[in-house]
Amino acid sequence: MSRGQQRILALSFPRLPTDRIARKRWGLSWRTTGRPEASPLVCAGRVKNAMRLTALEAAAEVIGLKPGQGVAEARAMCPDLDVVEDDEVADRRLLEAMADWCDRYTPLVSLDGRDGLFLDITGCAHLFGGEKALLKDILFRLFHLGLEVRGAISSSPGLSWAVARFGRSGIVEEDEMETVLAPLPVASLRLDGPTVAALHKLGLKQVGDILSAARAPLARRFGSLLLLRLDQALGLDEEPISPRRPVASLSAERRLIEPVRAEDDILQLAGQLGLALKPGLEARGVGGRLFELLLFRVDGAVFRVLAGASKPLREPERIAALFRERIKAVHDDLDAGFGYEIVRLNVLQHEVFDALQADFTAAGQSEQSLAAFVDQVAARLGSACLQALEMVESHVPERAAQFVPAAGLLSEKPAPDRAPAAGSGRSERPVRLFRTPEPVETFMAEVPEGPPQRFRWRRTMHEVLRAEGPERLAREWWIDGEDAPPRDYFRLEVQGGHRFWMFREGLYGHGAPPRWLMHGVFA
Repeated sequence: MSRGQQRILALSFPRLPTDRIARKRWGLSWRTTGRPEASPLVCAGRVKNAMRLTALEAAAEVIGLKPGQGVAEARAMCPDLDVVEDDEVADRRLLEAMADWCDRYTPLVSLDGRDGLFLDITGCAHLFGGEKALLKDILFRLFHLGLEVRGAISSSPGLSWAVARFGRSGIVEEDEMETVLAPLPVASLRLDGPTVAALHKLGLKQVGDILSAARAPLARRFGSLLLLRLDQALGLDEEPISPRRPVASLSAERRLIEPVRAEDDILQLAGQLGLALKPGLEARGVGGRLFELLLFRVDGAVFRVLAGASKPLREPERIAALFRERIKAVHDDLDAGFGYEIVRLNVLQHEVFDALQADFTAAGQSEQSLAAFVDQVAARLGSACLQALEMVESHVPERAAQFVPAAGLLSEKPAPDRAPAAGSGRSERPVRLFRTPEPVETFMAEVPEGPPQRFRWRRTMHEVLRAEGPERLAREWWIDGEDAPPRDYFRLEVQGGHRFWMFREGLYGHGAPPRWLMHGVFA
């Protein structure tokens, strides 16, 4: 095998539906302790308007049952047959759980149809004693989890898939690819049923028959897909796999001799893993923004706990504090069972870390304390529990700001053009802006563009002493429409010293009479 050559492990679960039911009935160790005396187990579903067998356990195949066979015919052959309705959702959930379990070997795990997985083990097999030891370990562990599984390792996903389903589980070296592929049936090239049937009619039953045939006639007869699948299986055409989860930029894990169950032990391990990640973060000049704590339980279940930070983090104590609050929030969902055997800490998102020099006055500690407070509250109650106002580019007052999670604003650097000018006078906008403008009854308003002399708002009459305006704001036609009336805003001061921000919507002499609405109050 050449250095840097891609190595793909394909896993096939030929009896996934029946294994799922057996695990639920007889426990995870049913394959090691022996199957109890029971009727043959099969799954059935509606296929072409008829109930047919979709999955069979080994005992059902021994008595001559086959996939696709009608349920009535199967019951005639075996009256005490145990027929369970198939559940694709539950099968998919189990397959995804096995994909999470396989993360212990590599983060590059991809689903393959309804009953298979692809693992990109390039560069990581030596961590488990080599490819042979890795394959033996994963097949052994999955067998003891109550699953029948077959696996193969080669330099292409297509060949690994073919060997795992139609050959013998094992390892295929790069110089053996064509030799191993040739005796396999043409169905091992991942072709559809009609294409396989057409190849059989021509006497092409094995891949070796296609390898010895001329390519041009095959392409004219069967299209380009046949040759593409052949080249992919031989590694001549690259076929990347897509990981089902984002790959961590940095990761640290601890494999434990004795499983841990206590929350304090898990948090202590999280701090140790954070300490192990710190040199890598410092070398890159970054800090983590989104961390993921993976807990691999002894029985195969995997729990993922996410914790985000408002600013890039490197300090192990801060990282452990985030997960302390997060684990308290999801404590009911974390069932330690017999304990966790692997604990892993991933950095899913990172940003440039701005190192700040500490001073004797501790002036910069207030900002760090605010970030720590926001992080802990968000980890405990969710990122949406603390919100702050963010400016939006809109001249319509109620659209000029929006609420966003406070953690997101803390991570952004303030724009210099938004800083208030030194020596600026009183604000032209009110301190309190109503979410929805409130109607006002006005009296003695100057026509066509003057302010009212008196108005009633919230059942109280106000006499206007001073008025500033109007300030005309045109509506945003791309949102409100071209016929939306303009607004004329006034700053009004009434007897008693109260100051209001009121506007007239519409114009006198242009259709319907204008309306007056209260939009805010000044301090």
